[in-house]
Amino acid sequence: MAGASVEDTLALFASSLRDVKERIRPLFAQHRSAANAGLFLDGLLSDERRKTGWMRAEAAGDPGPWRQQGLLGRDRWDADMLRDVVREYVIEHLADHDAVLVIDETGFLKQGRSSCGVARQYTGSAGKITNCQIGVFATYVGRHGHAFIDRALYLPKSWTDDPTRLKDTHVPDDIGFATKPRLAARIIERAVSIGVPFRWVAADTVYGVSEVEQTLRRANKGYVLGVNATHVFNAWGKPHMISGTAAAIAETCPASDWQRLSAGAGTKGPRWYDWCYLELAELDASEFNADATGQLDTRPVDPTADR
Repeated sequence: MAGASVEDTLALFASSLRDVKERIRPLFAQHRSAANAGLFLDGLLSDERRKTGWMRAEAAGDPGPWRQQGLLGRDRWDADMLRDVVREYVIEHLADHDAVLVIDETGFLKQGRSSCGVARQYTGSAGKITNCQIGVFATYVGRHGHAFIDRALYLPKSWTDDPTRLKDTHVPDDIGFATKPRLAARIIERAVSIGVPFRWVAADTVYGVSEVEQTLRRANKGYVLGVNATHVFNAWGKPHMISGTAAAIAETCPASDWQRLSAGAGTKGPRWYDWCYLELAELDASEFNADATGQLDTRPVDPTADR
């Protein structure tokens, strides 16, 4: 849309928004519910900084927030089907076979005990332990743009061990306790099973564990996963055996092997990190995928090279 007029841009936006509303229409049994969902979207896209129920209702011309509260709390519609619609829309517009699936979590600050999954737990949103909900999210990132395509609500054991709380918040009977890495593995498995095009998965130290790694190996996907300094590695297939914690192995690398690169711009400028590439193992392809053969290419990838 480079060089497009404001009028053309607004017309395209309005047309795209109508398309989205048409796509989600089949999720609702009643026309009224679908209309309220459309008004809910309009409210979320408004320029109000705080989008409370009352503010969204005012923007929709309602006398109070009851219609939109009903949409979120009492109407019957399938949230997983909505997730599928969103994912299909994203892939339709942003598909990229070299894309990265970024797994991360975020917290939603909440007061009280009634909201599903709310508990005192650590969230990076506040930088401390506080009353909140935690969601695990997957973002599709490619050369054409980025967008969320999946999510899962984390339920602490204080919830999954309390049948009354689960029943009161309408948690399905087949939902039990799952760690955040398990939720992430399910999200990845879901993306792979339906053929979402991506080449890599990136995640921080919460998810740099064997469960997520094994899921990606079986799917023959590349990954960049953070680990704690105390994580133990045992290398094989190299002239010099390497074994020990991540911190101990890093200390053995000479200073000349390290490069300082920015991981992107932050609120205080470039986020600089020191990077060092070290081959820990030569793995046969069958260790990633039982149907594959041959030697895995462990050479570092030049991100600037043409594909």
